[in-house]
Amino acid sequence: QVQLVESGGGLVQAGGSLRLSCAASGIISRHNNMGWYRQAPGKQRELVASITIGGSTNCADSVRGRCTISRDNAKNTVSLQMNCLKPEDTAVYYCMVGEYWGQGTQVTVSS
Repeated sequence: QVQLVESGGGLVQAGGSLRLSCAASGIISRHNNMGWYRQAPGKQRELVASITIGGSTNCADSVRGRCTISRDNAKNTVSLQMNCLKPEDTAVYYCMVGEYWGQGTQVTVSS
């Protein structure tokens, strides 16, 4: 059974930073592309950042320059570092490994 468990969400002031982590079990992460998505109230889920099997990374335009995605294949984890957070970054953040999704972690940025 595949399980993805996110951690690191919470309340942070604008301008602050957060590091989200996702631990995968039941799936070999090094064989899969991985990513982070987010969904704000009333909006569609959107890609935040992705990292391929080969380690190529991409951040969405809305967070480029403020985001770093990384993976640790030995630990079966994917992490997202977000800096200079803005209130519009408030959302539930989901990790994705292959075709599987975590349950989400809330990130709230106060102004």
